[in-house]
Amino acid sequence: MWEIVTLLALAAAGWLWFDSLRSRERALAVAPRACEREGLQFLDDTVECISVRPARDQTGRLALRRVYRFEFSDTGDNRRAGHVVMLGDRVESLTLDPFLMR
Repeated sequence: MWEIVTLLALAAAGWLWFDSLRSRERALAVAPRACEREGLQFLDDTVECISVRPARDQTGRLALRRVYRFEFSDTGDNRRAGHVVMLGDRVESLTLDPFLMR
């Protein structure tokens, strides 16, 4: 019995790890494009997962809502924060801290 429980736990952990990687890749693709579109510099070429919580999608299904943080610069000598919120495999929102318009 314990073997089955252990295998199920390992399978769940593997699924969570794979799903998290896929979600991070999507956030990592979206953030630099948003910065480029606004004429900003995407810093460090990475995103950081700061929150994972269960949530319901538009159809009512349970999914994981992940919040990724990244940094960008508007002047080249400062750092500002941006956030990508993923619900399942879909981008729910993208926000950028206020920055100087050029």
